[in-house]
Amino acid sequence: MIAPSAATTRKTSLRVPPHWNLPEPADAAALAKFARGLELGLPVSRVLWNRGIREPAAAREFLSPSLEQLHDPMLMAGMERAVDRLVRAIKDHEKILIYGDYDVDGTTSIVILKKAIELAGGEAAYHVPHRLREGYGMRPEVLADAVAHGVKLVISVDTGIRAAEVVRAATARGLEMIITDHHLPDEDVPPAVAVLNPNQPDCRYPEKNLCGAGVTFKLIQALLMRLAWPVAKSRRLLESFLKLVAIATVADVVPLTGENRLIVKTGLAGLSDVRNVGLRALLEVAGFESGKPPSASQVAFRVAPRINAAGRMANARDVIEMFLTDDAAMAHNLATQLHELNADRQQTEKDIVEAILAQCDEFPVSSGDFALVFSRPGWHRGVIGIVASRIVERFHRPVFVLGEENGLAQGSGRSIRAFHLLDALESMPELFQKFGGHRQAAGLTMDALMVAEFRRRLNAHATSVLTPDQLRPMLDIDAEVEIAELNEQSVHDIFNLAPFGCGNPAPLFAVRNVEIAGPPKIVKDAHLRLRVKQGTRFLSVIGWHFAERIDEFAPGTRVDLAVALEEDEYSASRGYENWSAKLREARPAV
Repeated sequence: MIAPSAATTRKTSLRVPPHWNLPEPADAAALAKFARGLELGLPVSRVLWNRGIREPAAAREFLSPSLEQLHDPMLMAGMERAVDRLVRAIKDHEKILIYGDYDVDGTTSIVILKKAIELAGGEAAYHVPHRLREGYGMRPEVLADAVAHGVKLVISVDTGIRAAEVVRAATARGLEMIITDHHLPDEDVPPAVAVLNPNQPDCRYPEKNLCGAGVTFKLIQALLMRLAWPVAKSRRLLESFLKLVAIATVADVVPLTGENRLIVKTGLAGLSDVRNVGLRALLEVAGFESGKPPSASQVAFRVAPRINAAGRMANARDVIEMFLTDDAAMAHNLATQLHELNADRQQTEKDIVEAILAQCDEFPVSSGDFALVFSRPGWHRGVIGIVASRIVERFHRPVFVLGEENGLAQGSGRSIRAFHLLDALESMPELFQKFGGHRQAAGLTMDALMVAEFRRRLNAHATSVLTPDQLRPMLDIDAEVEIAELNEQSVHDIFNLAPFGCGNPAPLFAVRNVEIAGPPKIVKDAHLRLRVKQGTRFLSVIGWHFAERIDEFAPGTRVDLAVALEEDEYSASRGYENWSAKLREARPAV
């Protein structure tokens, strides 16, 4: 629980109005020239300009990325040694073990590397830890067992960068290892044959934000270059692998900019033609029609959770076997199991969120609570990272959620933009048996008796580095737009900025000083539909969960709206525009 505060009224339902962060107006002449050069409308040109893309060549590369823009994998520190050792293992038919992780990033990394090794003529077994029995990271007993079974080379994927002692012990047994990871390294780098991680201090690889599957993909790219297969064959394989890498990149919430944007845009486009029977079955149970690729948002909310459900609620091996099998019936059965596990995960997550909010009703979050820690026996460790994200959204503070079992507290943290979680944990390492992560997400294991001290220390650290203003939600407006500027072509141009996600969010537009044109309508008890007027032009806006704010939208009221534009198949099927405006925030006209 959080510590009791001095507040005497309920805080969980209070709404803190966000700060509207509006961009500085661009020079009108320069912006018009930029738009003409790209043959784009002003709304999308404003977004590009305000996001720092102000040269036509850079804009064209952003809007139309291609495989030719992939960085040379040999720029990554350790890649030469890694490929040399992998090629030798394949040529000599050595036993190879791929050691992964149980989330989307780790399981897809195992699948693509295993397939690449087999296509190159080698064989590879794999190990994926059980989240509850083994936890995150490489375990010495697994590597000892690998030695006993004649394994010569272990390749880690999405794990291992902080496993120096484990690697050292395995090396002493004669095992050689290649570490591929993207998590932030510490000073003790594993003594492996090669360590591939763009975040190493000595690595000059230009894209630092690859997910684990992205780093694995670069090893595969380097392997294909070394094999010197025909260009068309290598390109086909890269495009095939990118389908899963794109899903992992979205799921791991890394910035969808630079090379990651290329990976996701190319990979998602490839999902219109899926030949892997497991991936096809997964898309079917997630409700996608054949031939229609999901968006990044749909991957994040409908595809990735089903993959993650296995590692969270059962065994991640089921995901890997689903992607590796050629048996359509088996793939369908496994995909159906993932669908059912995801439903269980959703209910478990909901129960924990409700328990936390009940705690906050009893002990309200106060202005002195700069970081929150919630802990209780029995909370399922497979879902508490998602729960932490939900609580961050609610209170806009760094949050850790821990489940207690057998005297240990284990769990995950999520953060706000201004607070670095890993730095916070590294300021108090003596409290933990194990911890790791990065700026926005982290995990830890500690003695349950130390939870109260952790809560106190984390809040003290957050208080020392955050200001009260940083605990206020920030609404980042990409551009202002007039209703008259929104038409089929300009909205199409905006959609071409996709894939949207971390680092490249769907543009948020401010539509200023509009008049509420008629009574607002409540939709399904919780939502609100507004019709607004600006000059002689009208716009229909839907606000999800805005019904409780209906009094702010009396007819004739003048307001500023923050809206996002989204594709709307339902509207198009009824003969209207193929897009709709979603209300994100509103305030009295300024």
